[in-house]
Amino acid sequence: MSEIPAGAEVEAHLLIVDDDERIRSLLKKFLMRNGFLVSAARDAAHARRLLGGLEFDLIVLDVMMPGEDGMSLTRALRAEMPTPILLLTAQGETEHRIAGLEAGADDYLAKPFEPKELLLRINAILRRVPAEARVDAGPKMLTLGPVRYDVDKAELWSGEEPVRLTATEVSLMRIFAAHPGEPLSRARLVEELGRDGGTAQERAVDVQITRLRRKIETDSRQPRYLQTVRGSGYMLAPD
Repeated sequence: MSEIPAGAEVEAHLLIVDDDERIRSLLKKFLMRNGFLVSAARDAAHARRLLGGLEFDLIVLDVMMPGEDGMSLTRALRAEMPTPILLLTAQGETEHRIAGLEAGADDYLAKPFEPKELLLRINAILRRVPAEARVDAGPKMLTLGPVRYDVDKAELWSGEEPVRLTATEVSLMRIFAAHPGEPLSRARLVEELGRDGGTAQERAVDVQITRLRRKIETDSRQPRYLQTVRGSGYMLAPD
Protein backbone atom coordinates (compact mmCIF):
# COMPACT_ATOMS: atom_id res chain seq x y z
CA MET A 1 0.00 0.00 0.00
CA SER A 2 1.29 3.46 -0.86
CA GLU A 3 2.30 5.82 1.93
CA ILE A 4 1.09 9.35 2.55
CA PRO A 5 4.02 11.70 3.14
CA ALA A 6 3.93 14.17 5.98
CA GLY A 7 2.10 17.33 4.97
CA ALA A 8 -0.03 15.62 2.31
CA GLU A 9 -3.53 17.01 1.82
CA VAL A 10 -6.31 14.90 3.31
CA GLU A 11 -10.03 14.74 2.58
CA ALA A 12 -12.62 17.01 4.15
CA HIS A 13 -13.71 15.73 7.58
CA LEU A 14 -17.48 15.56 8.10
CA LEU A 15 -19.48 15.06 11.29
CA ILE A 16 -22.81 13.20 10.97
CA VAL A 17 -25.23 13.73 13.87
CA ASP A 18 -28.35 11.54 13.82
CA ASP A 19 -30.06 9.48 16.51
CA ASP A 20 -31.15 6.84 13.96
CA GLU A 21 -28.33 4.27 13.89
CA ARG A 22 -29.36 2.88 10.49
CA ILE A 23 -29.39 6.28 8.79
CA ARG A 24 -26.16 7.27 10.55
CA SER A 25 -24.41 4.13 9.32
CA LEU A 26 -25.73 4.40 5.76
CA LEU A 27 -24.74 8.06 5.45
CA LYS A 28 -21.30 7.37 6.88
CA LYS A 29 -20.58 4.53 4.46
CA PHE A 30 -21.91 6.50 1.48
CA LEU A 31 -19.86 9.62 2.24
CA MET A 32 -16.70 7.63 2.99
CA ARG A 33 -17.04 5.89 -0.37
CA ASN A 34 -17.23 9.34 -1.94
CA GLY A 35 -13.90 10.43 -0.54
CA PHE A 36 -14.71 12.04 2.81
CA LEU A 37 -13.37 11.35 6.28
CA VAL A 38 -16.44 10.87 8.46
CA SER A 39 -17.12 10.79 12.20
CA ALA A 40 -20.59 10.15 13.61
CA ALA A 41 -22.46 11.17 16.75
CA ARG A 42 -25.69 9.68 18.10
CA ASP A 43 -26.99 12.86 19.76
CA ALA A 44 -26.15 16.47 20.59
CA ALA A 45 -24.13 15.60 23.70
CA HIS A 46 -22.00 13.12 21.74
CA ALA A 47 -21.51 15.72 19.00
CA ARG A 48 -20.33 18.29 21.53
CA ARG A 49 -17.71 15.87 22.85
CA LEU A 50 -16.34 15.26 19.36
CA LEU A 51 -16.38 18.96 18.50
CA GLY A 52 -14.49 19.68 21.71
CA GLY A 53 -11.49 17.71 20.50
CA LEU A 54 -11.62 17.74 16.71
CA GLU A 55 -12.07 20.20 13.86
CA PHE A 56 -14.61 19.43 11.15
CA ASP A 57 -15.11 20.94 7.71
CA LEU A 58 -18.90 20.45 7.77
CA ILE A 59 -21.62 19.13 10.10
CA VAL A 60 -24.60 17.15 8.75
CA LEU A 61 -27.18 17.45 11.52
CA ASP A 62 -30.60 15.85 11.98
CA VAL A 63 -33.20 18.23 13.41
CA MET A 64 -35.48 15.76 15.18
CA MET A 65 -33.43 14.19 17.99
CA PRO A 66 -34.32 13.32 21.60
CA GLY A 67 -32.97 15.71 24.21
CA GLU A 68 -31.38 18.74 22.60
CA ASP A 69 -32.71 18.93 19.04
CA GLY A 70 -30.79 19.91 15.94
CA MET A 71 -32.21 23.42 15.77
CA SER A 72 -31.06 24.24 19.30
CA LEU A 73 -27.65 22.68 18.68
CA THR A 74 -27.29 24.70 15.48
CA ARG A 75 -27.93 27.97 17.31
CA ALA A 76 -25.43 27.05 20.04
CA LEU A 77 -22.72 25.97 17.59
CA ARG A 78 -23.18 29.01 15.41
CA ALA A 79 -22.41 31.21 18.42
CA GLU A 80 -19.14 29.34 18.97
CA MET A 81 -17.75 28.36 15.55
CA PRO A 82 -18.08 29.06 11.81
CA THR A 83 -18.20 25.39 10.74
CA PRO A 84 -20.85 24.96 7.98
CA ILE A 85 -24.02 23.10 9.02
CA LEU A 86 -26.39 21.17 6.76
CA LEU A 87 -29.69 20.31 8.46
CA LEU A 88 -31.67 17.13 7.72
CA THR A 89 -35.32 16.86 8.69
CA ALA A 90 -38.58 15.13 7.90
CA GLN A 91 -40.26 18.55 8.07
CA GLY A 92 -39.93 20.07 4.63
CA GLU A 93 -42.36 22.95 4.93
CA THR A 94 -41.12 26.43 4.07
CA GLU A 95 -41.42 27.74 7.65
CA HIS A 96 -39.19 24.95 8.93
CA ARG A 97 -36.57 25.63 6.26
CA ILE A 98 -36.61 29.31 7.14
CA ALA A 99 -36.32 28.52 10.86
CA GLY A 100 -33.29 26.33 10.17
CA LEU A 101 -31.57 28.99 8.12
CA GLU A 102 -32.37 31.64 10.73
CA ALA A 103 -30.79 29.38 13.37
CA GLY A 104 -27.56 29.58 11.39
CA ALA A 105 -27.65 26.55 9.07
CA ASP A 106 -25.97 26.89 5.67
CA ASP A 107 -28.44 24.58 3.92
CA TYR A 108 -31.49 22.44 4.61
CA LEU A 109 -32.45 19.07 3.11
CA ALA A 110 -35.84 17.43 3.70
CA LYS A 111 -36.18 13.68 4.21
CA PRO A 112 -36.46 11.43 2.34
CA PHE A 113 -33.71 12.52 -0.04
CA GLU A 114 -31.47 10.98 -2.65
CA PRO A 115 -27.93 10.40 -1.37
CA LYS A 116 -26.59 12.02 -4.53
CA GLU A 117 -28.43 15.25 -3.68
CA LEU A 118 -26.86 15.26 -0.22
CA LEU A 119 -23.44 14.80 -1.82
CA LEU A 120 -24.05 17.67 -4.25
CA ARG A 121 -25.16 19.99 -1.44
CA ILE A 122 -22.16 19.10 0.73
CA ASN A 123 -19.76 19.77 -2.14
CA ALA A 124 -21.53 23.05 -2.94
CA ILE A 125 -21.17 24.25 0.66
CA LEU A 126 -17.50 23.26 0.83
CA ARG A 127 -16.80 25.12 -2.42
CA ARG A 128 -18.35 28.26 -0.94
CA VAL A 129 -16.27 28.14 2.24
CA PRO A 130 -12.56 29.00 1.84
CA ALA A 131 -10.35 26.27 3.31
CA GLU A 132 -8.70 28.70 5.72
CA ALA A 133 -12.10 29.70 7.13
CA ARG A 134 -13.09 26.15 8.02
CA VAL A 135 -10.61 25.90 10.88
CA ASP A 136 -10.97 28.51 13.59
CA ALA A 137 -8.28 27.21 15.92
CA GLY A 138 -4.74 25.88 15.80
CA PRO A 139 -3.92 22.27 15.08
CA LYS A 140 -5.29 19.72 17.51
CA MET A 141 -2.51 17.55 18.93
CA LEU A 142 -2.70 14.19 20.66
CA THR A 143 0.31 13.47 22.86
CA LEU A 144 1.42 9.85 23.05
CA GLY A 145 4.56 10.05 25.18
CA PRO A 146 7.37 11.24 22.90
CA VAL A 147 5.07 10.91 19.88
CA ARG A 148 2.61 13.61 18.73
CA TYR A 149 -0.29 13.25 16.33
CA ASP A 150 -1.59 16.35 14.52
CA VAL A 151 -5.24 15.53 13.94
CA ASP A 152 -5.91 18.27 11.38
CA LYS A 153 -2.89 17.47 9.22
CA ALA A 154 -2.94 13.69 9.81
CA GLU A 155 0.75 13.86 10.73
CA LEU A 156 2.61 11.70 13.24
CA TRP A 157 5.81 13.08 14.78
CA SER A 158 8.45 11.43 16.95
CA GLY A 159 10.32 14.34 18.48
CA GLU A 160 11.21 16.54 15.50
CA GLU A 161 11.06 13.69 12.98
CA PRO A 162 7.93 12.96 10.90
CA VAL A 163 6.75 9.35 10.92
CA ARG A 164 5.30 8.11 7.66
CA LEU A 165 1.83 6.62 7.83
CA THR A 166 0.11 4.41 5.29
CA ALA A 167 -3.35 5.41 4.05
CA THR A 168 -4.93 2.79 6.32
CA GLU A 169 -2.92 4.02 9.31
CA VAL A 170 -4.10 7.58 8.64
CA SER A 171 -7.70 6.32 8.61
CA LEU A 172 -7.19 4.36 11.83
CA MET A 173 -5.68 7.39 13.58
CA ARG A 174 -8.62 9.54 12.47
CA ILE A 175 -11.04 6.95 13.89
CA PHE A 176 -9.21 6.59 17.21
CA ALA A 177 -8.71 10.37 17.52
CA ALA A 178 -12.48 10.84 17.23
CA HIS A 179 -13.03 8.40 20.13
CA PRO A 180 -10.17 8.89 22.63
CA GLY A 181 -10.47 6.65 25.66
CA GLU A 182 -13.31 4.67 24.06
CA PRO A 183 -12.85 0.96 23.24
CA LEU A 184 -13.63 0.21 19.59
CA SER A 185 -14.38 -3.34 18.48
CA ARG A 186 -12.68 -4.93 15.49
CA ALA A 187 -16.04 -5.08 13.71
CA ARG A 188 -16.60 -1.37 14.29
CA LEU A 189 -13.12 -0.50 13.02
CA VAL A 190 -13.79 -2.53 9.87
CA GLU A 191 -17.06 -0.63 9.41
CA GLU A 192 -15.44 2.76 10.06
CA LEU A 193 -12.77 1.95 7.48
CA GLY A 194 -15.56 1.50 4.95
CA ARG A 195 -14.85 -2.16 4.29
CA ASP A 196 -17.08 -5.20 4.06
CA GLY A 197 -17.32 -7.15 7.30
CA GLY A 198 -16.00 -10.60 8.04
CA THR A 199 -13.37 -12.46 10.03
CA ALA A 200 -10.67 -11.90 7.40
CA GLN A 201 -11.12 -8.11 7.59
CA GLU A 202 -11.03 -8.17 11.39
CA ARG A 203 -7.76 -10.11 11.26
CA ALA A 204 -6.43 -7.55 8.79
CA VAL A 205 -7.25 -4.83 11.35
CA ASP A 206 -5.19 -6.74 13.94
CA VAL A 207 -2.22 -6.67 11.55
CA GLN A 208 -2.64 -2.91 10.93
CA ILE A 209 -2.86 -2.24 14.68
CA THR A 210 0.38 -4.16 15.24
CA ARG A 211 2.13 -2.07 12.58
CA LEU A 212 0.71 1.18 13.92
CA ARG A 213 1.89 0.32 17.43
CA ARG A 214 5.46 0.04 16.17
CA LYS A 215 5.23 3.70 15.15
CA ILE A 216 3.52 4.92 18.34
CA GLU A 217 4.77 2.82 21.22
CA THR A 218 8.16 2.75 22.92
CA ASP A 219 7.61 -1.01 23.37
CA SER A 220 4.97 -2.31 20.96
CA ARG A 221 4.78 -5.61 22.89
CA GLN A 222 3.59 -3.70 25.96
CA PRO A 223 1.43 -0.95 24.46
CA ARG A 224 0.69 2.06 26.63
CA TYR A 225 -1.22 4.27 24.18
CA LEU A 226 -2.90 1.95 21.66
CA GLN A 227 -4.28 -0.55 24.13
CA THR A 228 -6.05 -3.87 23.76
CA VAL A 229 -9.23 -3.91 25.85
CA ARG A 230 -10.11 -7.53 26.58
CA GLY A 231 -13.47 -8.44 25.08
CA SER A 232 -13.95 -4.96 23.59
CA GLY A 233 -11.26 -4.33 20.96
CA TYR A 234 -8.76 -1.46 20.88
CA MET A 235 -8.57 1.95 22.54
CA LEU A 236 -6.37 4.99 22.02
CA ALA A 237 -5.36 6.45 25.43
CA PRO A 238 -3.45 9.71 24.84
CA ASP A 239 -1.71 11.58 27.68
